[in-house]
Amino acid sequence: QVHLVESGGGLVQTGGSLRLSCAASGRTFSSYGMGWFRQAPGKERELVAGISSGGSTYYGDSVKGRFTISRDNAKNRVYLQMNSLKPEDTAVYYCAVGRLKAVVISSVMYDYWGQGTQVTVSS
Repeated sequence: QVHLVESGGGLVQTGGSLRLSCAASGRTFSSYGMGWFRQAPGKERELVAGISSGGSTYYGDSVKGRFTISRDNAKNRVYLQMNSLKPEDTAVYYCAVGRLKAVVISSVMYDYWGQGTQVTVSS
């Protein structure tokens, strides 16, 4: 049974920082790209950041320069450091494991998902 568990969400003021963590269990994910998605009320789920099996990274335009994704294959974990947070970053954040080694933008190419963690940025 594959499980992804996110943690680290919460309420933060504009300009603050949070670090999300995703712990994976049930299999080893070092050979797969992983991503952090978010979904705000009334909006589609979007890829915020992704990291390939080799460590190459992708960032959505809205978070470039503010968010950093990283992975620790030995611990089967992926992280999302979020700095300079804005109210528009408010959403439920999900980690996911992709089908490929590379980062893929489309959510349909991700097979395993966590339950999500709420991030709320107050103005």
